[in-house]
Amino acid sequence: MLGLYIHIPFCASRCIYCGFYSTVPAKKKDERRSVEEQYVDAICHEMELRAEKDDAMSGGITTALTSIYLGGGTPSQLSFKSLQKIFQTIDKVYHIGLEWDTESNRCITTTPIEVTMECNPDDVTKEFALSLRSLPINRISMGAQTFSDERLRFLRRRHTADEVETAVKRLRDVNIKNISVDLMFGFPNETLEEWEEDIERLLALDVEHISAYSLMYEEGTPLYRLLQAGKVKDMDDELYRQMYDRLIDRLSEAGYEQYEISNFAKLNTHHSIHKVHSPYRSQHNSSYWHNVPYIGIGAAAHSYSNGKRSWNIADTKAYIAALQENRRPCEEEEIDADTHYNDMIMTALRTCEGINLSSLSAEYRTYLMRLATPLLQQGLLKEDNGHLHLTRNGIYVSDSIMSDLMKV
Repeated sequence: MLGLYIHIPFCASRCIYCGFYSTVPAKKKDERRSVEEQYVDAICHEMELRAEKDDAMSGGITTALTSIYLGGGTPSQLSFKSLQKIFQTIDKVYHIGLEWDTESNRCITTTPIEVTMECNPDDVTKEFALSLRSLPINRISMGAQTFSDERLRFLRRRHTADEVETAVKRLRDVNIKNISVDLMFGFPNETLEEWEEDIERLLALDVEHISAYSLMYEEGTPLYRLLQAGKVKDMDDELYRQMYDRLIDRLSEAGYEQYEISNFAKLNTHHSIHKVHSPYRSQHNSSYWHNVPYIGIGAAAHSYSNGKRSWNIADTKAYIAALQENRRPCEEEEIDADTHYNDMIMTALRTCEGINLSSLSAEYRTYLMRLATPLLQQGLLKEDNGHLHLTRNGIYVSDSIMSDLMKV
């Protein structure tokens, strides 16, 4: 099992809150095209170099991919030619079996894997949507953030609220059956009623997956500088709780399961009756939470496998230059037992299943349960079926709980 993440660092403009590594395009069209072509060549070459190394270590056995995720940045800024080259290289390296399916009139993979691409709503033109037929993408993750045009302008988002609805319709028209939409809450001066309106606008789109996050003031971002200057104010803790409560309750009423702190997947009647989890959980993101190895390709991308964690340089030019010299520009670290335990606390505890106690050694299980006992007594944690997980009240103080349970 192996997840593949490809980082596309290009954005038409930078959002006010974004702390991820990305770049804005050069002013000259020829220069932009040249950088894109060089970068795509570099990520394709990195895949080939890493496959050669992995093959040498495994005796030529290539690990099968369980998911592919194109994130950013804004992958939908890439040309169709670039996207096509990326998938042709993935097929060459990982043998996902690209072929044309006459029944669905789409390019598919013969191996049943989730293939996600992040998109900006305004990038989803009719032409873009039609081009998806020729790519094996079967899941789209789209950042709506809010359905208030005023708040979208504040965030420096390029799209309007209406463009989100148009984008979803266009994706449905080309038979994309798995759509995830991101939503944010906790804007300066946002009311509970305004947040409820955003939730209802999103539910009306009937998408398969919803990710919802509070607005974060990350150091180094323009939004953080506005906060430091006193030009905006962070939301009140009580209002945050009311908004999050309303999110959980309303999405549950609408037939979504909360399978991770910020993620909700659509259930149908059959799933609800038989308590089967939704097929629309993000398979790729779930690999991060459940200790599944993954490969990160591209500038600033992270990887994890065989007890090691590595990360590529967060500099597009330096990344391209290194791959042109046949070397991968990365740093690497060994993950010791304590670090692995702490990583599990930070990831598995975010999920509805929580921590599988049987996966821990006796030493770590004893350590964890000793620290968890007072939190169980306070009703912040619950143990059932051999799993330790957060309660509804525990979610609100999850950062503190995770810190309390870690090995120091």
